[in-house]
Formats: sequence, C-alpha cells, structure tokens
Amino acid sequence: MTRSRKFAVAAAVLLVPALAGGFVLQEHAPRSGALLLDQVLSLVSDRYVDSLPTGDVYEKAATGLVRELNDPYSQLFTPEELKNFTTNTSGHYGGIGMQIESQNGLITVSKVFPNTPAEAAGVLEGDQIVGVDTLNARGWTLTQTSDYLTGTPGTKVKVRFARPGVAVPISVEFTRAVIHVPAVPYSMMLSGNIGYIPLQQFNETAARDVAVAARALRKQGARGIILDERGNPGGYVDQSLALAGLFLKKGQEILSVRTRTGPTEVDSADGSPEFGGVPLIVLTDPSTASAAEIVAGALQDHDRALIVGQTSFGKGLVQSVYPLDDGYALKLTTGKWYTPSGRSIQRERKVVDGHFVPMPLDSAESNESKKKRPAFRSDDGRVVYGGGGITPDVIVPDDTLTTAELALAKALAPKSQEVYVTLYAFALDLSHHLRPGFAYDPAWRAEFIKRLDGKGVTVDPKLYANAPAYLDRLIEDRVVRFVEGDSAAKRRELRFDAPLEKAIQLMEKAKTQQDLFRVADASAPTTSPKKP
Repeated sequence: MTRSRKFAVAAAVLLVPALAGGFVLQEHAPRSGALLLDQVLSLVSDRYVDSLPTGDVYEKAATGLVRELNDPYSQLFTPEELKNFTTNTSGHYGGIGMQIESQNGLITVSKVFPNTPAEAAGVLEGDQIVGVDTLNARGWTLTQTSDYLTGTPGTKVKVRFARPGVAVPISVEFTRAVIHVPAVPYSMMLSGNIGYIPLQQFNETAARDVAVAARALRKQGARGIILDERGNPGGYVDQSLALAGLFLKKGQEILSVRTRTGPTEVDSADGSPEFGGVPLIVLTDPSTASAAEIVAGALQDHDRALIVGQTSFGKGLVQSVYPLDDGYALKLTTGKWYTPSGRSIQRERKVVDGHFVPMPLDSAESNESKKKRPAFRSDDGRVVYGGGGITPDVIVPDDTLTTAELALAKALAPKSQEVYVTLYAFALDLSHHLRPGFAYDPAWRAEFIKRLDGKGVTVDPKLYANAPAYLDRLIEDRVVRFVEGDSAAKRRELRFDAPLEKAIQLMEKAKTQQDLFRVADASAPTTSPKKP
C-alpha cells in the first residue's frame, strides 16, 4: 500500500501524513486581522485583572481558535493530552488493566482485563475510584484519572476504591505493567463450520490479530468467516489498510483522500490476499466508525464481503496531526476520504459549541428507505449506497428491549453501581459451584432480586415481574463469562442477536462469495404490490 502515515488515530479519527515539525501557512492573514489579534493579546497580557503567564495567554488564544472552528474532530493537544491520545490508540500501555467510564459524575470501573494487576488485586466492575496516591480523585475527569493511572511499567501507584457494602474505601498499591488490549478478544466456530471474529478496535495489532484468528479458524475447518465490526470506533488507518489487504487482490483500491490542496492520495492493497477466496460477511451498526468503515466500504465496493446489520456511523473526514513546539500537537480536519466506488460516507450532523447534537441514527433504516440514498456501483455492478455511513446489503435491526424491560432498566439506572457490583459478586459465587455447559436456573432471579434489595436497590416488584427475561439475561451472561469465558457467553447470546443469526443463516446456504450475494438477494423482502 502507498502509505506514509505515522500517527495513530483515536476513536472515529482518520489521519493523513503530517509535515514534520508543524504546518506551513499557505497565505498571510490580512494585516488588520493580525493587528487585531496582536492588540487583544497585548491588552489581556498587560491589563487583565489577574496576571497570566505569557505562555498561558498564547495557549488560550490557540485553543480558542481551534474551538471556534466548531469542528468536533479538530483539537489542540497539550503534551499531557497528546500522551493520552497516543496511549488510547496504541492498544497497549503501562497501567493496571481496567477500563473506566464516568457514571453520574464518578469515575467507575466498567471492565477489568484478564491477567492484569487489576484482576490480581480483585478490582470489580462497578468499583469507583475515589483516590489516587495521596490525592482525592472525587470530581476528576476521565482524562485526569487516566493520566494518573497510566505510567512507566514497573512503577507503583496507590488507588482507593469505593464499593457498595464496604464502609471504608479499599486501598490497593499496584505495580504498573504493560497492558495489551486485544483487538480480537476471542474467536470461535459457529454451526455449519462458520468462523466468527469480533473486532473491537483498530489498534496497532488489529490486522495481525484478525489474521491469526482467521488462520486458526481455517485450520479448524471454517468454510466462511463473519467479521463483526459492530461497536468498533476505528483506530489506526494503516491497520485498516492491512486488514483489507488480507482479503483484496493486489492493486485493488481501498480508499482515496481528497484535500483542499494537493493531489488525491490513493491507497491500494499491496500483496497477495491470504484469505482471498474465503466467503466473508461483515457486521456493522451505528457505532461502526472511521477505520472500521474503510474496511467495510472497500470490501463492499469490490464485492469481497456481504455487509449485514445497520448503517454505520458515517465518519468520512480526515484529520492530520501536526507536531508543534514544546510537546503540543494540532489535530486538524484536512480532507475527506472516499470508498473505491467514489462514495463519501460522511454523515452531516448538527454541531453546537464543537459538539455533536444527539440525533436519531439509521438503526431503523429499511431495505426500501436506503434506496433514497445516492446510488453507486460495485465492481460487479451491484448497487451500493452513499450519503452517510456504510449502508448494509442486508439490513437487520438489533433486537430491542420490550417496553417492560426498558421500564426496569430505567428504574435500575440510578443505582447502576450497586447493580454492577451485586451482579458481579452473585455471579462469582454461583460460578464456584458450576461447570461448563451448566443450565440456567430461574431460581437465581429471585436470589438476585433479594441481594439487590439488601443493597438498597428498591424497585417496584411489578417491574421485576413484568421483565423476568431481562434479569435472566443479565445473570446468565455474567455467570457464563466466569465459568466458560467470553466466547461461550456469545454463543449463548445468539438467540438475542438478530444480525448475527441472519449472517449465519446466509452463510450456511452459500459456498462462495458470489453465492452469498445470490442468497442475500433471494432473501430480501419484496416490495408489496400497490393497490389499484
């Protein structure tokens, strides 16, 4: 592939080559504008009621300029933010091995990775970080917390956790280790000798992880592969190119990038495809973005994969990262990328104060409504659609919660931490007495409700009674993960995963990639005849 990009990309961010040391101004600003800026900076520096270091004045001015672009993807990184940006996109870092998120203003552990210091210390999902070393961490942002927890492997950090039912915060001293978050957490064989590979991010080993999983599945007899990109926010562009190259012929275009200045840059597959003849389905949803959309779009345009699921996020803009003096960097939107057929998948969204305004996604898009989008042609003449996101060849909505289940989920939400920890502890207790292949016991539901009541999670009993399957799924999923692992949990979830079930049905009826397209066409709902 003709690539020279060197910088990583964050979730839903694409990068193009940057000029070493900074960027070149193509034109001088009008003198009046330059004079205005100079006068304002001078007055703020000399006359503002509180004294400000000169460096702070210029940083605030630069930050304000980027913010006023009203572009959610453009950002001026401080040295600390640049470090965090690089860490988040590399897929491995020096830390303690847990995923954190902000819940009701508190930094909460949402996932503990296996074989890490966090797992060894008994950290639980739902634990809240209230202190780091000698500092009170209440009110910290995700970035602040992450900056303190990550560091050089081998160094130590003390963390205090609040846990429901434990009066005194739990204090743990960790020794940081190299943490690798796998792009492919597991892979498995499904019925009909179909291989399944969930790809959760495009870190620096994504293409290799997929290749390793695909080789193993092929050795086990997989005659086709389902690549699950649902929920994948993107990452390294180079990895998306390498991954697409596992399935595309040498010289086939993967994407093109068009900027305001300079020639169009085209990236193509540069080697023989290792899995060129394997029937392939790619699953997408509204959270499939950026680098994940590059792969789906290229494979769809070249008739190399059948896309199943929901229309993707629609991140078709390109950002360049320019290194600046003193450890700063500017991430700036500089162009758009296009699929091989010429589609721009950028979705127009309303932006206020540099942030997206929430809007309905295309999860309800149908096989009829997609035909209102701009139409393009694949290599073999199949119709593919642009106009925002990668539109699947076969649209299959996710199974949604019932009204009763939504009501219960809403009632439990204010006590999410207690629910997290109670479920975790209950499932762990059950796992000590179970073996792989166990049958779910409905009696566990009553015991779980009893434990929730004991933790102060009070809910109208009618809500529990009206949504028993919701609780059963929560309990079974957590217990299975303890007893049998993530792949077994996914296998049990199949009956609730309509897009994956549809992909399996299609793959079972096809021997080749062309068979897949024919089967998909045959299974598409026909338009009802109009009444006279």
